[in-house]
Amino acid sequence: MTLCPPDLFAIRIIVENRKGVLRDISTVVARHEANVLMVHQEIFDAGPFKGMAELYLEYENGVDHDGMIAELCELPTVKDVKPYEPFSYIYGTRVIIIGGGAQVAQVALGAVNEADRHNIRGERISVDTIPLVGEKTVAQAVDAVSRLPRAAILVLAGSLMGGEISAAVDRVREAGIPVIALRMAGSVPDHADLIVTDPIQAGVFAVMHVSGTAVFDIRRVKGREF
Repeated sequence: MTLCPPDLFAIRIIVENRKGVLRDISTVVARHEANVLMVHQEIFDAGPFKGMAELYLEYENGVDHDGMIAELCELPTVKDVKPYEPFSYIYGTRVIIIGGGAQVAQVALGAVNEADRHNIRGERISVDTIPLVGEKTVAQAVDAVSRLPRAAILVLAGSLMGGEISAAVDRVREAGIPVIALRMAGSVPDHADLIVTDPIQAGVFAVMHVSGTAVFDIRRVKGREF
């Protein structure tokens, strides 16, 4: 199942936006032997924390978590610290769908329905979509998939893809993320792990691959067309 391990933790820290804040926070975290796995930072431009920053950390292991939070609260730049469930437990593994609007919608239909079947049994699989136009725009989005937290598989849904997109597909696969492509014109199908004609089925295959309970494994049918 796509659940976070028991030694994975998350905290949200509201801090002043100034130099040295990350250094001070990382010093406290390291002192408590916590290994940071993910960091997200954002500056508030509205609301009660306007002009301040949010730091979201996911970390593993560590000793005396309550003591670490208490020590973080004592830092002069820190305004608030709260523990949360990690995103891997809330949103889980991510299926990414990129391409043309109509095709993306159909792939998402299959993926969402299949994810619901698994999530109702305790898994956590989320589906992310973005319809895009243009070779360069799509290639940039594909390249970014390997940098997305918890992205486990990519589905390319369109009628024509090639050139820079094919090169981006190769880089995503080198990063360990498998790629499913719809049957389409262009060179992208030659670079994908699996080619699927029916967009709904492509979404189903994607979710089945990332599921911890399904028996489908894209590596066993790699290079085939359906």
